[in-house]
Amino acid sequence: MYALFEGNKQIGNPFSTEKEVWEAALIEGLVTDVPVADEEGGRILPDGYHVERVDEVCEPRPEWKLPREIS
Repeated sequence: MYALFEGNKQIGNPFSTEKEVWEAALIEGLVTDVPVADEEGGRILPDGYHVERVDEVCEPRPEWKLPREIS
């Protein structure tokens, strides 16, 4: 399972694949720029966010939602 993290806190639901986590982040507007094959790769997620493999599944806080915009 994989999940989205902000720092060391899991902030999204876990998914079976890393691809599904990226798709959820893209749908929610957290990923703002997806590189294409001929571009040099760069940071896609804002500073402090990352995708990580999780061994145990934790439910995120019910009041938490992915941000719609990044300032």
